Amino acid sequence: MFAALMRFMKAKKMLPRISDTERLALEAGTVWVDGEFFSGNPDFRKMLAEPYSTLNKEEQDFLDGPTEELCKMLDRYTISRTRRVPEHVLDYMKKQGFFGLLIPKEYGGKGYSVLLRSSVMAKLSPVSTIVGTYVVIANSLGAAELINHYGTDVQKKHYLPKLATGEYIPCFGLTEPTAGSDAASIKAEGLVFKDAQGKVQVKLNFRKRYITLAPVANLISVACQLKDPDNLLGKGAAPGITVMLVHKGAPGLHIGDHHEPIGEPFPNGPIIGKDVVVSADQIVGGAEGAGQGWRMLMEQLAGGRAISLPAGAVGGAKSLLAVTGAYSMVRQQFGLPIGRMEGVEEKVGKIAGLTYALEGARVFGCSAIDNGQQPPVISAILKAYTTETVRELARESMDVFAGAGVMLGPNNIIGKGYAGAPVAITVEGANIMTRTFMIFGQGATRCHPYAQNVLKAIEKEDTAAFRRNLLGWIGHFLMTIGRTFVRTLTRGLTAGSPVGGPTATYYRRLGWAASRYAMLTNLAMFFIAGKLKAKGKLTGRYADALAWQFLAFSALRRFEAEGRRAEDLPLVRYACDHALREIQLAFEGIYANFRAPLVGAWMRTGGSWLLRLNPLAGPLTDTVSHEAALCIDHFDDQYKRLVDGVFHAPETYPGVGRLMRAFRLVTEAHAAAERIIFAQRKKQLTRGLLPAEVAEEALAKGIITAAEVHLLKEALAARLEAIEVDVFTPEQFYATVNGHGGLTLEDVPTKLAVNA
Repeated sequence: MFAALMRFMKAKKMLPRISDTERLALEAGTVWVDGEFFSGNPDFRKMLAEPYSTLNKEEQDFLDGPTEELCKMLDRYTISRTRRVPEHVLDYMKKQGFFGLLIPKEYGGKGYSVLLRSSVMAKLSPVSTIVGTYVVIANSLGAAELINHYGTDVQKKHYLPKLATGEYIPCFGLTEPTAGSDAASIKAEGLVFKDAQGKVQVKLNFRKRYITLAPVANLISVACQLKDPDNLLGKGAAPGITVMLVHKGAPGLHIGDHHEPIGEPFPNGPIIGKDVVVSADQIVGGAEGAGQGWRMLMEQLAGGRAISLPAGAVGGAKSLLAVTGAYSMVRQQFGLPIGRMEGVEEKVGKIAGLTYALEGARVFGCSAIDNGQQPPVISAILKAYTTETVRELARESMDVFAGAGVMLGPNNIIGKGYAGAPVAITVEGANIMTRTFMIFGQGATRCHPYAQNVLKAIEKEDTAAFRRNLLGWIGHFLMTIGRTFVRTLTRGLTAGSPVGGPTATYYRRLGWAASRYAMLTNLAMFFIAGKLKAKGKLTGRYADALAWQFLAFSALRRFEAEGRRAEDLPLVRYACDHALREIQLAFEGIYANFRAPLVGAWMRTGGSWLLRLNPLAGPLTDTVSHEAALCIDHFDDQYKRLVDGVFHAPETYPGVGRLMRAFRLVTEAHAAAERIIFAQRKKQLTRGLLPAEVAEEALAKGIITAAEVHLLKEALAARLEAIEVDVFTPEQFYATVNGHGGLTLEDVPTKLAVNA
């Protein structure tokens, strides 16, 4: 019976067809806590035992020392205007080892943890995206990482020391006009042949674009489709995707032109190769590496997506938290800080609460990779949902800063980051594809306790394995239905919690959510099956539900790891309430759009009604956002701890520096200001004036001290300075683009015409 059923399922294509490239992607990496959510009954006690690491002393010293010093050297506005990183900055980065953070010490690198690399990127990128890209590309997917994992001994000994010192500046040539998110369909071609001296060579022809650091790189990793008609490498006539190492200056290689990225114009441009001949020894991994490029990429991206882009995003979120909380208390309108107005407070609370969760997810994910995990589904979630969420938070921050956010200049704090947010959305797999295709497509097959085993059994025509796993799957399906029913009736109470206290309810509700998620996953795989790959809107909602379960748990994991600080509870509540609401909305979307006979009809009618009648979560309350905002409205120990890891600009610096000075002084003057305001309400002091304006009167009546008079006046002066925006003379405004006589405004139309 099972043999016949297996043949029937295969003939009717009831399960999705998996290509060779998709198979490599599915089999890359490991299943981590994502498997717990797909099980329908997550073991939160086990999940809480997963590492949540901290930096060792050497790494912390590097973050607090060289990284902090590098940030102090950077004039973001000037670098953005000139589009060049000063030579003394690059020299400092080379000397301090910023280009070799991932390279083992035996090859001259630092050999630091993933968490440190992420922390450096998180600190540096918000200060200058342009400088940050040098560190990101050198320490993420590219020459150093690929050679370190797959290179020959000769390649390691030659390249890694030179990469570590910055003698080689790398870039990775993957994306093409017709191969973006679908990187497996690259057209770049490498043809293996023997030259006149009998040496095996590879002739490359390619056209790459969107390649970060290409204009300044001197070592390019080129992904190509390798062809070997004479089987000179012993891998067949068409080995497949291969990574080649190409040096700047190779005949036929054109490199150095620029694209102009939105936001900050970091080095990015096309690379074109026409009959570029390189030795077969330049294949990453040598002859054995021929045709292994896709496997290399998938294995490294399985964990790598959790590092660089999430680091930049979360670093941006923490920077937004730091400056938005400060600005909301420094800026006054109608006689009070704008942060005390509920409309502003709502946005500040959102930034504070979600940043708490994002930082937890960053550290949790990096800790997993440092401890041997390579979780592709969680990595994809981190990449897509940190960058998307930070784009949303940047918008909220821009609304708070208002005019100060839209007027560019040295004192603009958030404008460039806001404008450049779409960059992170598009790279390493566009978020649309990651959300609608990758997360659930990979997760449902790989993380499900039975699905992949059933697929393999059908492919191998293994009846015994098919019977065992199919029966297990059916049992799991029935169990998730029963578990969901009970947990819905009890609103998650029967799910249990590994901890007591105020966060216990969130574990119970996440357990309830996970049971429904597992049930819905089984329904999709049973009743939509092979059509799921084309149902991007539906799978995107599944991705949302999974992602927010992970982000909520990350907030809880952080809370436990940091000692269950009572003052952070408002942030945990905001993060979890927001996440649970997003999960509820995702479930409602799945129910309303589940197109399958009978089951779908029930879900769209009675099921949807019951789902809304007994929701996992409702809209956030005003109290939740109010309490979250209060966590960052004073320059106190909690605020400093929450923004730890953000570059602390000296108070003499423009922009952030002067804002932090004003925030500090406003906080220090708060008690005196409150006593004056109270006296004004009692009609003891002149009403309608700012506390600093009646400070002398308050001093005369013994309400404040002479020192407090000085403090109030100093705080007012600092506040007024901090809200000023930049003003340019006509000569400054119409200056050349690079500030040193380069491309002028009159040149622009000509330049565009040439490029066209």
